[in-house]
Amino acid sequence: QVQLVESGGGLVQPGGSLRLSCVASGSIFGFSAMGWYRQAPGKQRELVAAISSGGRTNYADSVKGRFTISRDNSKNTGYLQMNSLKPEDTAIYYCNAYKTTLPPWDYWGQGTQVTVSS
Repeated sequence: QVQLVESGGGLVQPGGSLRLSCVASGSIFGFSAMGWYRQAPGKQRELVAAISSGGRTNYADSVKGRFTISRDNSKNTGYLQMNSLKPEDTAIYYCNAYKTTLPPWDYWGQGTQVTVSS
């Protein structure tokens, strides 16, 4: 069973930065695409950024130019660098490791809280 563990969340002032990490157990990470999602109170979970197993990235319009997704396959770890944070970035952030080709898989972490407030 693969486990994903997020860390790096916390309270930060508007304009500040945080870096989230997602460590995967097992040996599947290098074969997985990875996504970071977030869910604010009363809202649906939304995709923030994703990175393919080959390193191709895409971002939600709301975070383009502020957030950077990356991965280090040698450490089974994915990252989300968040700069110029805004109060509307406040949410629980989840990492997701998935593969759509056979054999498929889809794993989620437990989430880490990010609060942007003065």
